[in-house]
Parts: sequence; C-alpha cells; structure tokens
Amino acid sequence: MPNNILRLSRPLAYCALLTAALAGSAGADDLERLASVSHAPISEISGMTRSAQPDIYWVHNDSGDSARLFAIDLTGAPVFPSFLARHYSNTPWPGLSLLNAWNVDWEDITRGDDGMLYVGEMGNNGNARRDLGVYVLPEPDPGAIYETRVPTFLPVRYPDQQQFPAARWEFDCEALFFADGTLYFLTKHRRPGEITGWIPGTKLYRLDTRYTDRDNVLTLVSRRDDLLLATAAELSPDGRHLAVATYLGVWLFARPERGDDWLSARSRFIALPRDELETMEAITWQDDRTLLLANEERALLRLTPSTLP
Repeated sequence: MPNNILRLSRPLAYCALLTAALAGSAGADDLERLASVSHAPISEISGMTRSAQPDIYWVHNDSGDSARLFAIDLTGAPVFPSFLARHYSNTPWPGLSLLNAWNVDWEDITRGDDGMLYVGEMGNNGNARRDLGVYVLPEPDPGAIYETRVPTFLPVRYPDQQQFPAARWEFDCEALFFADGTLYFLTKHRRPGEITGWIPGTKLYRLDTRYTDRDNVLTLVSRRDDLLLATAAELSPDGRHLAVATYLGVWLFARPERGDDWLSARSRFIALPRDELETMEAITWQDDRTLLLANEERALLRLTPSTLP
C-alpha cells in the first residue's frame, strides 16, 4: 500500500482511540528503534520474514518494484554473495532477482516450516483483481546466489467474492502466515469505492489446495470485526503465538485450543506510537518472545511485549 496513510479519517481516528482504549496499559511493552535501512534499493518495505540462517531476514518492496528479495541483518545492511562485493562497492546491491515472477503488488512474505518462502501477490486495493496468488520458492542462500528461478505460482481467489470490484471491499490481503503446514491469509477492509476509507474488520482464510493450473479457492475460516488494518502477520518460531501488524499497533493471539480459528483465541492488542510506526507493513519474530517490525519509511524496530496472551 502506498505511503499516503498518515492522515487519519474521522472514522479511522475514532477506531484508533477505541483500539487504544481496549489495549489497556502497555507501559511495560518495550519498543526500540534498531536501525534505519539506508540501502537505497530497499525503498518501501512491505513484507519481512525470518530466514533459516541466524539473524538474517528477508524483505521486499511494495507494488511496482521488480521481482526481487533482499536479505538484511539487524543493522539493516544487505546480505549478498561476497564474491560480488567488489562489483557492488560503488553501486548498490540490486537484490536477489526472482526469475519467472512479477511484482504487481507484493504485500507480505512468510517462510514455512517446509523450508519454502511464500510471497503474497495479494495487493488488491480496488478489490477488482482476478490475478491474485502466491509465489513459492525454496529459501535461497543469500550469501551464495544473486538470482533464482521461482518454480511455483499458486493462483487464488476468495470463495465469497462474486463481483469485480466487490460489492463489499473486503478482499485486499496484506498479511500471510504459515502454521501447521498450511498458508493463511488476513484481509484489510475499506468502504466501497474509497481506497483510504478503511473500516474495522478482517477475515481469516486458509489455502487447502495447491493447484498451479487453476484457481485455488480459499477456505473462509472466520472473521473478526474489531481488528483494524491488518498489514502483516507471522507465527512465532515455537508456533504458540500469532502476531498481526496494523498501522496502530500489534495484535497478539495465542494458539487456539482447538482447530485453527486464530482470531477467536486469547489475544491482546499493543497500541504503539504513530510517530514510531508510521506506515508499518512488515512483522516477524526475532525469537519466541521478541518481534521485529519494519515500515515503509525504512525504520527497523524491535518490540518486546511485557506479556503474551
């Protein structure tokens, strides 16, 4: 989503106040700014996930960029093959090129416990796209290669969208997460016809098939009407907690006692300062209790919640 979201509409401002009130006291939650991602080609971070390699994180830019990923460390510096260091001593490293892929509107990335990266080509601001899907590729070694072919694209569609654009603008997804061998999606809602007319609510969908030659119809798991502006999601390494980023703070959900309705499980919301979050669209876990956040303004933040639900 382009970074034009800082001016809150009256309904959104009201929701922000309501959400902050519901959050309760968060004084013991520790938010710190780790770094600024100064590498010029990383211009608008929209997704982030933890690598299998220690202290390395995959990020990508928002819509309109080329199909590429960047590996960064906790200082925000890019990680790339050392044999290319001389070549890119005066020219910025352009990122790991993904062949056989296109970035129309990439909104999130997650790494599965199957060793694969899942890149969500799911941006749908106008709720009219018919070419949504997910790129799937084995996690590359960022220190060894400079390009890789994406072997799989999984086209997806929503079971409850019948019109394009939709009658109800509830079909933009900016948040993916992987749990128990399955990919999940969370939506971001708007008033019909208003790109920045955000309204509360998100729906949780599950990917139950993996067709490459036809649409995979998602399964609607549940919805939650008080979660506003889901922009990223990630499951903790131990699989016990789901984090969902928003422009106003972070939702934390415990693993459901039964089934996979994460939105109905125990939860808490951590309201965070708007001047720190800005256009925050990326989240992952550093470890089982610590979160990393990144915004489109290039700040890399670390959040240590006082308690987990």
